[in-house]
Amino acid sequence: MVCEQVVITGASSGIGAAFARRLAGECKLMVLVARRGDVLETLAAELRRQHPHMEVATAPCDLADESQRKVLMEACAGLDSGEILLINNAGLGDHGDFCSSAPARNRDMLQVNVCALTELTHALLPRIVRQGGGIINIASLAAELPIPDFAVYAASKAYVASFSEALRLELQEFGIPVLAVCPGPVHTGFGDVARRAGQGSGDVPFKKWFYTTIDEVVEGSLVSLLKGRARYYPSLKIRLSAWLLRLAPLALLRRIMAYRPRRTSKKTDYS
Repeated sequence: MVCEQVVITGASSGIGAAFARRLAGECKLMVLVARRGDVLETLAAELRRQHPHMEVATAPCDLADESQRKVLMEACAGLDSGEILLINNAGLGDHGDFCSSAPARNRDMLQVNVCALTELTHALLPRIVRQGGGIINIASLAAELPIPDFAVYAASKAYVASFSEALRLELQEFGIPVLAVCPGPVHTGFGDVARRAGQGSGDVPFKKWFYTTIDEVVEGSLVSLLKGRARYYPSLKIRLSAWLLRLAPLALLRRIMAYRPRRTSKKTDYS
């Protein structure tokens, strides 16, 4: 789907930056949103050099901060007329048992993964309905089941997937596609940010063969949105995993997740 305006959150690196590079030159205006303003501006400068006829606007914003989100919403109200593609990509994770988690980190995770996504969608949706466009929400395969050591993150992604499904049904009569993208593990900086101090290096427990590439996520998402699909699971192995998870009884999933390899010791001192 080619739209005149594209808004991407979490655009400074990883999947967000890949979306920006892939869609550059196919729109008139691209709005890049991320917390790290210096990195964001570096990407914007690259895109401006490569696509001089495209306007690139940067909106440095910590989406966990409600006051900064309000400024972002006001800025988005100034978008020109024309179709708008909104890509809600920004997300936070936290790897470790919930009992020892930091309350501030949990709040930030919910603010970014749930509140910011909901608020930005609500702010832009009336214009998208009037002018045309589409919405891509980055959820996760984690939306399909509860995951020990990722309790809040998995629950937040379940919200994203469910919200996207409901919104898609509401917008069918207007011809506005809404897609929930549910990748498994992807090689981005997500794991490093999610890892707590003192945890060992390396990827959180997934086999290397289970990873999908960023390009596979981006290209497949755009194709799926164009075809009006509700969800996109990158790669056959992720689609098969999602299918099996949906067929499995909840009692079986509980047993499987109870024996899932964990990095957090079962003897953690909570005193």
